[in-house]
Amino acid sequence: MEIVHTPVLLDECLNYLSPVGEPYENDALMIDSTLGEGGHTNAFLAKYPGLKVCGLDADAVIQARAKERLSVYGDRVRFYNGWFNDFYSSYPTDLAKPDLILFDLGISVFHYEKSKRGFSFRYDEPLDMRLNEKGTVSAFDIVNTYPEKRLADLIFLYGEEKLSRRISSAIVSAREGGKINSSKALADIIYECVPEKYRHGPIHPATRTFQAIRIAVNDELGHLPKALFDAFNCLKVNGKMGVITFHSLEDRIVKNFFRNLGKECVCPPEFSKCECGGSAKAEIITRKPVGPTEQEIKINSPSRSAKLRVVRKLQDATQLHLRGVAL
Repeated sequence: MEIVHTPVLLDECLNYLSPVGEPYENDALMIDSTLGEGGHTNAFLAKYPGLKVCGLDADAVIQARAKERLSVYGDRVRFYNGWFNDFYSSYPTDLAKPDLILFDLGISVFHYEKSKRGFSFRYDEPLDMRLNEKGTVSAFDIVNTYPEKRLADLIFLYGEEKLSRRISSAIVSAREGGKINSSKALADIIYECVPEKYRHGPIHPATRTFQAIRIAVNDELGHLPKALFDAFNCLKVNGKMGVITFHSLEDRIVKNFFRNLGKECVCPPEFSKCECGGSAKAEIITRKPVGPTEQEIKINSPSRSAKLRVVRKLQDATQLHLRGVAL
């Protein structure tokens, strides 16, 4: 099977999320919350023979590829098709609490290169961008139905695009002449509406808009804070959780949540007494995010913006640890 996606920060994940000491070395369970083609899971299973993994993915197509790739490990790996937020909010009763949890919040190269769902502006594909094809809202719906202001706000918030209003105006004007159906058509509209110097910057002018629409389609940031909270509380005490992010909005959510877990008290000042437990819920293992080496960036360019943050659980968290985490 052709492997399309190269997992990022692989050595760092293997080291920071290593199952250490008895009984973890011989009977540890890891949840790969974003399985993709199974790159991280394959490496963990190969390096740690006593490890078992449950792999989650919302996309049944890419998960089928992972099942084929990981079939050599037999019953050491099991699969769950669905969103990780649903999985952790209703953790399976027949599954032991995990010793390790990994989130890789990047989009697999498979989706850009092989899914034919319009994730990339390099190809002329239908505007879709759904990671789970059962999703009710597609990129086509957003591009062709959102009012101009709502579309501009979305592009600015999720894409951090400074020309969001200009781009939104161009999209709304273009769709007056007919539906915008393809990724290439959308990319061309954006390219034509931005200033000449913006067209030849370090990234394609449609990059941030495509990112913003994809995030909105899959509600990637909306369900992340609660998913992190639920996942942390599913984790065994002394277990470790690592999260790989790829842009500042994701990283801000993860950083703030982990920072709250490391505080002794997160109650607001108006509380007359502590209601959060008054003790740290986690040890922050990575005081600063771990990034890729120069060598990895040369070999795998999508890794250049990756950041890994890791904590070790000391005790369960409360809802107060989500204060200031959401956008």
